[in-house]
Amino acid sequence: MQTPTINRLESRLGGVTIDGRPHQLGVWAIFGLRLLMGWVMLAAGWAKLVGDFSAYGYLANVDPASPASAIFGAMAANGTLMAAVDVIVPVTQVLIGVALLAGAFVRLAALGASIQMVMFYFGSWDVAGGLVNDQLVYAAVFLALGALAAGRILGLDRYLESHPIVERYPKLRYLLG
Repeated sequence: MQTPTINRLESRLGGVTIDGRPHQLGVWAIFGLRLLMGWVMLAAGWAKLVGDFSAYGYLANVDPASPASAIFGAMAANGTLMAAVDVIVPVTQVLIGVALLAGAFVRLAALGASIQMVMFYFGSWDVAGGLVNDQLVYAAVFLALGALAAGRILGLDRYLESHPIVERYPKLRYLLG
């Protein structure tokens, strides 16, 4: 029987050090969460692609109290921009979902998903129940998947990181993981 390696997390920021020892089952939780969030994004994007999706109604009816209401209203008023948004949103959701499910370019996918969720957060501005809603929680989950390098766990990022182009351009590792 092989002796398990002790997991350790440590970070120093602004003179403060935090550390911890996660349970070894945490890797399965990260993997499961990556698959779950990948499926959520793939399903959302696919439904928009095959359905009668238009972001116009969403953008044109943002709560005036939202800090982004003027921006979203201007987007809704621009036909060319609306045509682009109507393609960009579902296609990127499908790509994000596939990337998370495959564990490929997870940090890039997680960043894109977080940006979308923050935009949706401002678009669905309903702070009557508090500042935290499901879009904000999703944004945090996606950021956590990127920070935890979830693509290295039973994902393609683990193998992509050893590709010669990544060896030549190590900054590409910021997109992987």
